[in-house]
Amino acid sequence: MADKSVPTELGTKPIGSLLKQYAVPGIIAMTASSLYNMVDSIYIGHIPDVGSLSIAGLAVTFPLMNISTAFGTLVGVGAATMISVLLGQKNYKTAGKVLCNDVTLNIITGLLFTLVTLVWMDPILRFFGASDATLPFARDYMSIIAIGNAVTHLYFGLNAIIRSSGNPKMAMGLTLFTVISNAILDPVFIFVLGLGIKGAAIATVLCQCLALGYAMWYFLDQKRFLHLPRSFKMFRVDWKIATDSLAIGMGPFLMNLASCIVVLFINQQLVKWGGDLAIGAYGIVNRISFLFVMVVMGFNQGMQPIAGYNFGARQYARVREVYMKTAAWATLVLCIGFLFSELLSEPMVRIFTGDPVLVEKSAHGLRVMNLAFPIIGFQMVTTNLFQCLGMVRKSIFLSLSRQLLFLLPLIYILPPLLESESGVWYSFPISDTVAAIVTAVFAWSLIRKLGQLKDGDDPAVLGSQI
Repeated sequence: MADKSVPTELGTKPIGSLLKQYAVPGIIAMTASSLYNMVDSIYIGHIPDVGSLSIAGLAVTFPLMNISTAFGTLVGVGAATMISVLLGQKNYKTAGKVLCNDVTLNIITGLLFTLVTLVWMDPILRFFGASDATLPFARDYMSIIAIGNAVTHLYFGLNAIIRSSGNPKMAMGLTLFTVISNAILDPVFIFVLGLGIKGAAIATVLCQCLALGYAMWYFLDQKRFLHLPRSFKMFRVDWKIATDSLAIGMGPFLMNLASCIVVLFINQQLVKWGGDLAIGAYGIVNRISFLFVMVVMGFNQGMQPIAGYNFGARQYARVREVYMKTAAWATLVLCIGFLFSELLSEPMVRIFTGDPVLVEKSAHGLRVMNLAFPIIGFQMVTTNLFQCLGMVRKSIFLSLSRQLLFLLPLIYILPPLLESESGVWYSFPISDTVAAIVTAVFAWSLIRKLGQLKDGDDPAVLGSQI
């Protein structure tokens, strides 16, 4: 099949087959991405003598890494969404301009983040909960990650566009490459070369550099329907495209930024009620939980080009169908995650650490934190659908409501009531439940409107901001 015909299948092929075709690579890629992070945690947690403090130090860096991810998604998600819609409209020229903007903006934001992080590293890490014991480990890891931040932004941005432009298997392959190479290089740098937590960071950045090199080679092929031009003039920022792209990416950006803010307060509450090891426990619980969440995000990635393309092509029945099927699969995945969290908490935690206190704290946190897992799958899919359709305000509200409106107050209210760190853990299922109810109201309204539209109708009735 010629490259220029690749996207057209998104508007003609049966939805079930398309979702399988696009979601399976996305699931593998996102699961691999989760394992990518878990590998670092597993090796770091078993560094002789300092494993428990190292993993606590790593957990302290999560909010800062969430900020980096936030800026990456601000640029990358908006560009990928715009490109999938433009391909549905067969507007290849503008899609190429969006690609060039994505490259330039990712480099700019990546370098700015590196500069700010390196200059104010220690105050930032202490603000995020680092103590005298964990600060050296957090600094060693984050300083290397910050240096490679522009590479990280650009790699993830281009990989998202590879996926949204009709080549999910290539995107999956790049992610698998980084995971496998990281799993190989981590023990070499950490244990063989004796670099400890610094070695994990070096391995991570090196793998992403190699993956970025291949992604750049892919887009420099002038025979592809979507490619990077050889003229540097094309890489000047087009502010109209940049504004539209950033507006669409604002939802996931604010979600990641909110996550950073909430993790900051979570860390502070956990230190107050449970000490440094409580932060380490949260790091372990996050890694395990994200393994299941990433599967749902893989389904979301599979849904994104299908929903975006068909919305651009005004084929609303197909948009509705892909949403319903994705939501059903997401619910099933998180039901399985719930069972694993409740029944196999200790065995999963022991993969990361042998410290009995840390094992006890982590297993308890895992069981409590994921109590509402079965009802949040459709919430994630619904938020992603609003983003895919360019409905920015609704996507932002749903992204922020769980963390800022519901979770943040609870992590301060419940610990004093329960007089323990358990109050922090119970804040998660309660906020998840309330957020799921709110999302259900938004989902019902959107699906009803999609059902009323006939293919070819003007989508303005949906309040689209594309």
